[in-house]
Amino acid sequence: MDKTFLLTGAGAGFLAVALGAFGAHGLRARLSPDMLAVFETGVRYHVYHAIAIILVGLIAARLDGWLIRSSSSA
Repeated sequence: MDKTFLLTGAGAGFLAVALGAFGAHGLRARLSPDMLAVFETGVRYHVYHAIAIILVGLIAARLDGWLIRSSSSA
């Protein structure tokens, strides 16, 4: 399997870190604490999904089966 999922997951992870840093340093003075908490939750979910995409890429490279093929065909 090609490395599309690994590259996509790595890019999503980079974006999550960049958004988290932007939220911590650039938005703290502009957002209310409630909205900053919402932003941080969104960034956290983004990290979880980036990890999941990388894991699908790693598992799909090592296993073969209909479940793996269907999970990595979007």
